[in-house]
Amino acid sequence: MNIEERFLKYVSFDTQSDEYSNTTPSTLKQLELGKELVKEMLEIGISDAHLDEYGIVYGTIKGNGGQGDVIGFIAHMDTSPDASGTNIKPRKITNYDGSIITINEKLGLTLDPDKFNILNKMIGHDLITTDGTTLLGADDKAGVAIIMDLANYLYEHPEVKHNDIKIAFTPDEEVGRGPDNFDVKKFNAQYAYTLDGGDIEEYNYENFNAYSAKVEITGKSIHPGDAKNKMVSAINVAIEFENMLPEQMKPYYTDNYDGFNHLHHLEGGCQKATMEYIIRNHDYDIAQKQIADFKRIKTYLDEKYGYELVKLDIQESYLNMAKIIKDNYYIIDNLNQAMTKVGIKAQATPIRGGTDGARLTFMGLPCPNIGTGGANFHGPFEFVSLTMMKQAVEVLKELIKE
Repeated sequence: MNIEERFLKYVSFDTQSDEYSNTTPSTLKQLELGKELVKEMLEIGISDAHLDEYGIVYGTIKGNGGQGDVIGFIAHMDTSPDASGTNIKPRKITNYDGSIITINEKLGLTLDPDKFNILNKMIGHDLITTDGTTLLGADDKAGVAIIMDLANYLYEHPEVKHNDIKIAFTPDEEVGRGPDNFDVKKFNAQYAYTLDGGDIEEYNYENFNAYSAKVEITGKSIHPGDAKNKMVSAINVAIEFENMLPEQMKPYYTDNYDGFNHLHHLEGGCQKATMEYIIRNHDYDIAQKQIADFKRIKTYLDEKYGYELVKLDIQESYLNMAKIIKDNYYIIDNLNQAMTKVGIKAQATPIRGGTDGARLTFMGLPCPNIGTGGANFHGPFEFVSLTMMKQAVEVLKELIKE
């Protein structure tokens, strides 16, 4: 299989994860792709390929005399819960000419380079888009296909000398659980790279400090005809809570290094209401100020209404790996050299999100992120550049050379 065939095969597997599931992995259907990858890895020659009890695929491309570092490459198998991953119908555009792409005429969905500016640098590329009814799954099956294509190449070209290369495919990255059961000791790499980014000309070692906040409001439900000075509507208090947070820290107003507070789930009525937020900032100290805002609003509302109205639970999701990577900056130097050798002028950009690598870095496996050529993840406008995917494989070939 070539890299295009691999990618199309992998996106045919529905691997959507589920943030509300308590199982590991969160959806059993992720295991089907895991089993397929193990089968392919064994066929290629990766004799220790296996799927563990947590749904993580591990394998080693055995060294053949190379004396370089023992490097790992990691991608995730799941797709986002934000959009359907069932019955994906990819469409290929050969030698993209820079025009507006109609992805679904009936739904009126187009990819316009004036709105999606990255298309302007993909003129001449071969692209794969959705049909507008699902996401594509380039996040992160493009990364999976890139790593598998590298593995196949190395077994077909034993003249390319390299040390052991560790590869892993994780479930549940999209719901923040990818590294929960990752065995860094068993993986046994000096450092690794996730293949889970966008533009191949960008790599990442700065990510958000990330927290989740659950706000539970218990109101006082009274018949509205007799509610004066008695009723406390939980849903109205929820609106009040949201409006007390800084307006300019809503995602709509933010980019680059800006942090945000994002209310992504709200349900309730007069008696009870629940709000779920994600809190993000690259700067740890500013993130703590955002958390302090939540606590301040909780205290204010409790005092205003005269009882413990608001229950607040804030949990750390992951932290910014930048400091650890900067202390091991040779990992970035190696990546820059590899990209230069294949003609890519790359730059570091902050991730406005997180990767498995962020948490793995804090688990003792430094792990910056490499782009795969995808864009507009988690929805019907998602697409990937096959041209950039092939470039990513060339970057990995340079990284593993002694």
